[in-house]
Amino acid sequence: MTNSYHPVEQSKRTAIVDILRGWALLGVAIGNYSDFLFIGVPHKFNHSILSEILMTFNRYFFAAKSWTLLTLLFGYGFAILINNVASKGKNPVTFFAWRMVLLFVLAFINSSFWLGDILKDYAFLGLVMLLFYKCSARTLAIISAVIVLSIPFVMAYVNGFKIEHPEIATNPEYLKLYHSGNWLDFFRFNLLASFYEQIIIPGYAITAHLIMFACMLFGFLLQKIDFFNRLNDLKKLLKRVLWISLTVAIIIGVCFNLIIFYKEVAVFKIFHPLYWLVLSTMIFIATGISLLYTNGKLKTIFSYFSAGGKMTLTNYIAQNILAAFIFSGIGLGIGDAMPYWFYFCLAVFIFIVQLFISKWWLSKYNYGPIEWLWRSASYRKVFPFKKTETVAATEVKTV
Repeated sequence: MTNSYHPVEQSKRTAIVDILRGWALLGVAIGNYSDFLFIGVPHKFNHSILSEILMTFNRYFFAAKSWTLLTLLFGYGFAILINNVASKGKNPVTFFAWRMVLLFVLAFINSSFWLGDILKDYAFLGLVMLLFYKCSARTLAIISAVIVLSIPFVMAYVNGFKIEHPEIATNPEYLKLYHSGNWLDFFRFNLLASFYEQIIIPGYAITAHLIMFACMLFGFLLQKIDFFNRLNDLKKLLKRVLWISLTVAIIIGVCFNLIIFYKEVAVFKIFHPLYWLVLSTMIFIATGISLLYTNGKLKTIFSYFSAGGKMTLTNYIAQNILAAFIFSGIGLGIGDAMPYWFYFCLAVFIFIVQLFISKWWLSKYNYGPIEWLWRSASYRKVFPFKKTETVAATEVKTV
């Protein structure tokens, strides 16, 4: 038995997983940048037709669907790492616990720039996942299904909880920190907002974390059955899932909007199916992308999404730091002064630029810079950062 262990080689990564990560990262960027419109004193918005169209597109195709997909893929990656470390005769619990501690550090840094950080949630739930890493596929399926089926009742109940807390993102006194131009004030604003508007809010602390945990378990399950490596053999199943998930999403969406239209919202105090709509839509989108991939469609576009997905952590944190310099007082100070379409289009533009940079970067380096730091610290070993000419030539030949 070897006394050393190494991460999964880049050449052995499953391409569709990175492609899906890239797609999810686009949605996260749009969601995060759009949220800057709501950091400020509340005021009436007069949205243009373009803004209304983009808001609708974001609501139905990206909002919450992106982070749930990214969370599912985190669970998939968790299983890959656990299996890799265990196969080398090492203790996977010790290794992954240390890896999550490092992720907490990255989460703290990211939270200093952006109040909507999700890395802290992944680090926390990653530790919880260690309690389930020996579960069978059947057990994982049952647990995740029970959570998903119960979530409308849990959400309805939790929404009844009322916790008094300062509204950091809309309070003029706290907004002074955001616009001051002082780095420490800006970091304080984001950390306070992360605590008061995420960590202690029941809807996020309980409901959102339950959904994240169910998605992680489901991702773990997909790895156990080697799902993403068998897509060509599962085309018929994928097509069935595509149409079933679309049908479910449409039915729930129509019912949801009818309840709101007729103002019968009292039902939401007992049964709130929002996340059923989110998850069914997310599954429809992910399945559709997987089918396009297996059919050999959009190869060039997918190659760029794959590169962006391989550098998800670097791109995600870079997006948030760049946004801080664009919108807050430590940079241009644009704040909430622009129309919605500006935030949406800026996110898409930055994401596209990141895809090109990622493609170029990975032609010269083995990992994204933050991925390399996290990986080296996790394994407590410095891995080769820059590609050798032999490796680069082999990859070009393969492509």
